[in-house]
Amino acid sequence: MTTHVISARVYWEDTDASGLVYHTSYVRFMERGRTELLRGLGLQQSQLLEGAAGAPIYFVVRAMELDFRRPAVLDDLLSVETRPLELGGASLTLDQRVTRGGETLVSAIVKVVCVEAGRARRMPPDVREKFERLMARSPV
Repeated sequence: MTTHVISARVYWEDTDASGLVYHTSYVRFMERGRTELLRGLGLQQSQLLEGAAGAPIYFVVRAMELDFRRPAVLDDLLSVETRPLELGGASLTLDQRVTRGGETLVSAIVKVVCVEAGRARRMPPDVREKFERLMARSPV
C-alpha cells in the first residue's frame, strides 16, 4: 500500500507555553495529511461537497486512537505520513504518523466515514475505486 507524505513546519501557533507542540496541533497536521491524500487522488473536498461524486458527500472522523511518543518543538520540519489500512462500505481506516527525521513522534489509527446529509452512506463507486487503486499500489 502507498504511504502519502506531506511536510509540516512547526510555528509558534502550534506550540504551548512550554514551547512544545500542543497535542491538538498534531490532529490538525493529520487532517492536512488526509486532505492532501484526497487531493492526490483527484478528490477535492469542496467539489465533493458540491456533488461531484453524484451527491454532496464529505468525510468525517468517526474514531481516532493517538499515541504520543515524543514532542516536536518550534521550527521542526515534520513529515505527516498517511497510509490506508482498511476500506469498508462507508469507511476508510488509516494509519497516520507524524515523524521528524524518520523518528515517529505521534501515531494514530483514524477511521473516517463517508457522509451525505448528516448520515453515513456507502462511498460512491468512483470514490471507492480510487481508494481501492491506492491500496493496491506498492509501497512508496
